[in-house]
Amino acid sequence: MPDTLIIIFFIGIFAAAMTYLIPVGTFQSKEVHYLVEGVEKTRKVVDPASFTYATDAEGQPLYKQVSLFASGDDVGLLNFPFEGLASGSKFGSAIGIIMFMLVIGGAFGIVMRTGTIDNGILRLIDKTHGNEILFVPAMFFLFSLGGAVFGMGEEAIAFAIIIAPLMVRLGYDSITTVMVTYVATQVGFATSWMNPFSVVIAQGIADVPVLSGAGLRIALWVGFTLFGILFTILYAQKIKKSPEKSYSYQSDMHFRSQSVDIGKTSFGLGYWLVLITIVGVMVWVIWGVLVHSWYIPEIAGQFFTMGLIAGLIGVIFKLNDMTLNDMADAFKEGATVMITPALLVGFAKGIMLLISSADSTEPSVLNSILNSAAGAISSMHDIFAAWCMYLFQSVFNFFVPSGSAQAALTMPLMAPLGDLVGVNRQVSVLAFQLGDGFTNVVIPTSASLMGTLGVCRVDWGNWIRFSWRFMLLLFIFSSIVVIGAQMLGYG
Repeated sequence: MPDTLIIIFFIGIFAAAMTYLIPVGTFQSKEVHYLVEGVEKTRKVVDPASFTYATDAEGQPLYKQVSLFASGDDVGLLNFPFEGLASGSKFGSAIGIIMFMLVIGGAFGIVMRTGTIDNGILRLIDKTHGNEILFVPAMFFLFSLGGAVFGMGEEAIAFAIIIAPLMVRLGYDSITTVMVTYVATQVGFATSWMNPFSVVIAQGIADVPVLSGAGLRIALWVGFTLFGILFTILYAQKIKKSPEKSYSYQSDMHFRSQSVDIGKTSFGLGYWLVLITIVGVMVWVIWGVLVHSWYIPEIAGQFFTMGLIAGLIGVIFKLNDMTLNDMADAFKEGATVMITPALLVGFAKGIMLLISSADSTEPSVLNSILNSAAGAISSMHDIFAAWCMYLFQSVFNFFVPSGSAQAALTMPLMAPLGDLVGVNRQVSVLAFQLGDGFTNVVIPTSASLMGTLGVCRVDWGNWIRFSWRFMLLLFIFSSIVVIGAQMLGYG
């Protein structure tokens, strides 16, 4: 398989070619109001009846063709990587997530330098006595719950840094790590009954009672989570028996080479203090996300603090003969490890800039694709239309991997469109959820996926070779769910 950067660059060429074939269009925006736990919320969304193609002075459709180079605020084919890397704000993709990755990479670099993780993992393996497989369902369940309750996604990157070496030492591989961390969060994200970043926004925009229909969604969360656990356990057991069958076998050499002799180092007070610091910060971050809606800047600050405290403990207790200069070197080395996944995040964002704009009121190819898809669905039978809505949301997620942004763009179109063809609005929201969440598992434009693969050293091409079976089953099950919900009048 070609390197992930090569694959992304060819996708960029394809996106640029689309600008020569599809004229740009624009929507007008409007504000919608909805209630969340008795509090009125507002959000700017597209007006579904306002789409128009942009035209030139002669009334001909206007094309926003991507050139090789561009200047100013425009994006060209050969400068889309830079534009992607520099785009966004500290609150999101791409620059925010890139800086987040560099900071937590440096912080965990300090933690790893203390030797706490290595010694702790080896002692944990020594104490489990053949029950290692229990880690897989336990972690998958917890990460899936995090995805369902508070939209956990980017946070998986930080946890994967710790869990990847654990999984390899237990006899599994880094792909298992991606499954129990990031993939588990997306299973929860897709089937959530209360996720504030997807179902709550989508239901509010669709004028469906917020948090309604929770019974079916909770059942779906349980069912899909159990399926994910079973799939992962079967894969993990196969790899434990034959490690060379893993698609990440070569790259996992990095984690296998870090093994140290457990008998040489006692797990003393200093190591326990570092471990308590790590666990304490993890719990603190989850509390902050749930109670105070912390996001990238706040979470990055907490992890930096964790690295600082762990480093000072390492210096005071002379863990691995650590000095203050070692702290600085470890931070730089940890951040360096994140350079490759950070580049992937920026390149993926750059692809989106080739065909979209920051505002739906500005002419873009993405607006035209959205409008054409809505027009095609409007003439279908209700059951087939419901399934096509799910299919469309799955494909559209490649272009807009953000759940809240996709809801704001598509639900104002899909909800009234569903009324026209007889698709219940609750089903329209369900199609959005499943399409948005599950395809995050494979799309290279997802910053969280590319970041998690990066820290686990799993090439995206190898990830696709592994995950296509899992995705096929998710697609089949989701299709059955959407069609069944429409046939049974889910509301």
